[in-house]
Amino acid sequence: MMGDDAGPLIERPAHLVRVAAFAIGVMPITRAEYDAFLQSTGRPSPSTWSSPEFADPLQPVVSVNWFDAEAYCEWLARMTGELYRLPSEAEREYAARGGVEGARYPWGENYPDPATPYVGGPWTSPLPCGQGLPNGFGLYHVGDTVHEWCLDHYAEDYYSVSPTENPPGPLTGRRRVARGGAWRHQVPVSRCAHRTSLPPDRCFTDFGFRVAK
Repeated sequence: MMGDDAGPLIERPAHLVRVAAFAIGVMPITRAEYDAFLQSTGRPSPSTWSSPEFADPLQPVVSVNWFDAEAYCEWLARMTGELYRLPSEAEREYAARGGVEGARYPWGENYPDPATPYVGGPWTSPLPCGQGLPNGFGLYHVGDTVHEWCLDHYAEDYYSVSPTENPPGPLTGRRRVARGGAWRHQVPVSRCAHRTSLPPDRCFTDFGFRVAK
C-alpha cells in the first residue's frame, strides 16, 4: 500500500501498487562516487564542492539538481553496461518500508529511534553515509540525511489516478519528486509515505540521490 490516509492530502489516497523486481543503492551516492563521475566527464562540480562542511568523501553528494543526478546515472550505465537510473517514486517508497507493510518509518512506528543517527541537532552538514542501522532491506538513510531525487514528474493529485502496475508518475510536470528526510530540517527524519518535490533545475545542500536498476 502506497501513501498514507492519515497524512497530508498529497499522500492520499493510500492505494495498492505493484512494482517489478529492482535493485537500489544501499546508500545515497557519496561525494567520492560523484567525484569519479566529475573526473571522467569534466562536468562542473556542485556549487558547494569546495565548502569544508561538505568535503568528506563519505558524505552524500549534495547541491546536485535532477539533471545532474540523471547525468550520473547515464554515465554509470555507460561505464558498467548496467541499466542504472533514478528510482521511481513507487520503488522508493517500497524500498523505504523495508518489507514492513504499512511501516510509518523505515524501522517501524515510532520516532526517534536509534536506527537514525539524526537525533538531536541542529546539524550543520550531513553525516557520512553508513551511520545508524539499516532497514529490513539493508538500506541506509532511506528516511534521513538528504532528500533523494526520483525519476517521476510530480503532481499533488497523482495518487487518485495512479495505475496499479509500476506507476510511472505523471507524463509531464514542472517539478520532480524527491523522497526521504534531510539533515537541514528541524525534524530530519521523514515518514516512508512523505512526498516532496522541486523544480528539476534547483539544487540545495539537503538534496542528493541514490541509484536503482
